[in-house]
Amino acid sequence: MTVAIVLHRADGAPVSTSFRRAAFGKDDPFARHREIAWEGPDSMVAGRTSFIGELEVASFPHIETIVVAEGELTLTAHGAAPLVLGPGAGAVIACGTALRILAGSRVRFSFCAAACDKPTKRGLFPLHADADFKPSATLPAEVLLGPAPQCRSDNVFTDDAAEYRAGTWDSTPYHRIVRPHRVNEFMHLLAGSVRFAAPDGSVLTAGAGDALFVPLGVSVGWESSDRVAKFYAIQSA
Repeated sequence: MTVAIVLHRADGAPVSTSFRRAAFGKDDPFARHREIAWEGPDSMVAGRTSFIGELEVASFPHIETIVVAEGELTLTAHGAAPLVLGPGAGAVIACGTALRILAGSRVRFSFCAAACDKPTKRGLFPLHADADFKPSATLPAEVLLGPAPQCRSDNVFTDDAAEYRAGTWDSTPYHRIVRPHRVNEFMHLLAGSVRFAAPDGSVLTAGAGDALFVPLGVSVGWESSDRVAKFYAIQSA
């Protein structure tokens, strides 16, 4: 039983996920390069992309969170300094942003993208492993199988119209029951490891450098034995 869709393994191991080549909308700049692993009814997709070349985009057609797995990607928003993303680095491209995209050699990245008809902000928003963490809500006692964790987050991007948020999160170890996931969530683990449990008792383990997607409503448990940190992009529904 699949509880999380694996988009990338840090060690380069093949993943069993099925990908299909498809564009995300008619104006997708990565239309010829995108591989979609999941597409939801709420205009959100997740997958991976392999790209080389240069693109000039007058208005980016959706919101997209990118985390580079291999190579180097340079994003330059109009009037701003270039943002260079190497392996393990990520950023959010806001809907409506004018930018130049450059990869001098092959770059591979995981992504999570969402449609946005009325963007509330534009620009590039880097994701930071050394984030400006602030305390965030812990989990309710009724879903925990042990002590409550201490959680922190640094939300760097929010688009209210698309109900989309992205940033960095970390937590002390905790064990949680299997329950329906409350959001669509892309995650790229920065530190630690997580065991995701399915209702049938099977377990998927992910560690630092792995990228995954957990759809809204999928029943999944969480168990970690050390600090876990991750980049995240979520869409509420």
